[in-house]
Amino acid sequence: MTIHSLPARTDAPARTPDEKPVRRGGRRLLRERAGRQHHAGPLAYVLLVIMAILSIFPLYWTMVAASTDNTRVSQTPPPFLPGPNLFSNLARAWDEAAMGKAMINSLIVAGVIALSTVMFATLAGFAFAKLRFKGRNVLLMLVIGTMMVPPQLGVVPLFMMMSELGWSQQLPAVIFPTLVSAVGVFFMRQYLSEALPDELVEAGRVDGAHSLRIFWSIVLPVARPAMAVLFMITFVHAWNDFFWPFVVLDMTNPTVPVALTQLSAGYVRDQSLIMAGALLGTLPLLAMFVVFGRQIVSGIMAGAVKG
Repeated sequence: MTIHSLPARTDAPARTPDEKPVRRGGRRLLRERAGRQHHAGPLAYVLLVIMAILSIFPLYWTMVAASTDNTRVSQTPPPFLPGPNLFSNLARAWDEAAMGKAMINSLIVAGVIALSTVMFATLAGFAFAKLRFKGRNVLLMLVIGTMMVPPQLGVVPLFMMMSELGWSQQLPAVIFPTLVSAVGVFFMRQYLSEALPDELVEAGRVDGAHSLRIFWSIVLPVARPAMAVLFMITFVHAWNDFFWPFVVLDMTNPTVPVALTQLSAGYVRDQSLIMAGALLGTLPLLAMFVVFGRQIVSGIMAGAVKG
C-alpha cells in the first residue's frame, strides 16, 4: 500500500526572515504588561504639587486680602495669612454691591446662554459634520470667519438694536445676542466628526427616522461628554463677561461683574472690599465645579474611550 503525503498548505502567510514566532510565554508576558497599572514617579508628583499650588494661590490670596483691611493689604511685604475681617468684609461687599440681585441675574443669564449655546451648537455641529447639503463648506467658513471679527465692532449697532426692541437695561439684551457662539459650533462639529460613526446615522435612516429623531436618539447620547464641557466653558464665560453687560445694563439691574464696579467707586479704593466682592462672585463657580466636576471629567473620559 502506497502512502501519499498530504500537499503542503498554501494559504499560510509566508514568514519573512526578520520575523520570529511569538511563544506562549511571550504572549502571556505581553498581556501582563498591558494590564499592569503604571505608577508615576516622584518627579511627576512634585510637578503636580507645584502646579496645584500655583493654581490655588490666586484664590488663596483673594481670601487673604478679603480678610484684612485696606492698610494691611497695601503694606510691603503683603500679608500671607488670613486676617480677622473676612466675614465683615463679605457682608459689606454683599450690601454695597447688591450682590444678591446680581447673583440671581448672573445665574439667569449664564444658565440660559449656556443651555441655548449647547443645544444650538450641537444641532449645527451635527448638520455640518454628518448631513450633506449644498453650501455646507461655505456656511462653515462663514461661521468660522465670524470668530475673527472683534466683538467691539458690533457694539454700537447691537446697542441700537436692543434700544429699538425696548430691551435696554434688561436681561434679554444680554442673553439674546449670545444665544449661540461660533466657537461652540466649531467645537461640536469637530467632536461629532470623530465620535459619531456614519454607520449609526445610516442605520437610523434605514429604520425610517428623520433628522430630528436621529439627533434626539443617536446624536445626543454620543455628544453628551462634549456638551458637558461646552456647557461648563460657556457658563463660566457668561458669568465672568463684563464688557457687554456693562454697556447695556445699569446698577439697578446688574450682573456680578457689573455690580463689582460699584465697590471700586470713589477716590480711595478699598482693595480688601473689592477682593471680598470678587470672592463672593467666585464662590458659585467653585461650588459648581465641586458638585459637577466629577461628572464632567467622567463624561470626558467616557467620550475618549468611545472615540
